[in-house]
Amino acid sequence: MIDSSAHVSVMRDRCIDLLTPAINATENPVIVDATLGLGGHTEALLERFPQLRVIGIDRDADALQRATVRLAPFADRFFTKHASFDSIADVVASFGYSQITGALFDLGVSSMQLDESERGFSYSHDAPLDMRMDRTQSLTAAEIVNTYEPGQLVRILRTYGEEKFATRVVESIVKARAVAPLNSTTQLATIVKNAIPAATRRTGGNPAKRTFQALRIETNDELGAITRALPSALKLLSIGGRLVVMSFQSLEDRIVKDLFVASTTSGTPRNLPFELPELAAKFSLVIRGSETPDAQELEENSRSASVRLRAIERVAA
Repeated sequence: MIDSSAHVSVMRDRCIDLLTPAINATENPVIVDATLGLGGHTEALLERFPQLRVIGIDRDADALQRATVRLAPFADRFFTKHASFDSIADVVASFGYSQITGALFDLGVSSMQLDESERGFSYSHDAPLDMRMDRTQSLTAAEIVNTYEPGQLVRILRTYGEEKFATRVVESIVKARAVAPLNSTTQLATIVKNAIPAATRRTGGNPAKRTFQALRIETNDELGAITRALPSALKLLSIGGRLVVMSFQSLEDRIVKDLFVASTTSGTPRNLPFELPELAAKFSLVIRGSETPDAQELEENSRSASVRLRAIERVAA
């Protein structure tokens, strides 16, 4: 059992600082924590702002249950929904709101999911090849590994894992599954390791990392969910409202960056000497580019090393 109170939330204080202007400028502020996890960010928000209501969304029922226990003192201002964050608009509407003051997204796999070895996210511990963030869904990593056509697997490893040796890895997987289904994380990790040239294995950490990332993303449709969720979140923001997003790998961050750039770019033709109000950008970047954790954050929480933090604000209806 993970101690939720001891969990260190990535860039917690900075995320709260970024949301603070929107909260303070709103009479009855509502924030959506779209990736509630163990509730660290939400707890800090509710403690700091006594007028704030928070809607917590998570596809992991275990995380919701633990966060609900942790945040019981705030039960009158804290509401939860078991859902994927790409249903954010429906979730907000279900609680009677048409707009929100802000939203926070902490993308990727959670610390709780990584630390629970039986969930199958880690190549460091032997466990069933599961990788489901929502254990009520049917698709598992084992089903992908054992039933997808070789061409599908190569595409997944190349696209989601940026694996240069995807073809070699898939050839080894296909040979192994022809003998018996692959259902073990360490079994798969060993197959991947043996498929990658020895010279390449000497650097870059565990050679199974890229394959496991790719399978996790496919199992949970992570990039598809991000692509659907963030535009929905932007539409929900009231004027002055802010969206704060933390991403932990380049594929996620690219989606966030491209959306933020597009949303803050005017549609007025460049050759016009004035801005056309109807084509003006409705959003403005709060952070130019992205922020990374400082030295103290890295010392306190090593898992924050790869995070990229971006924030955007609605400035017009």
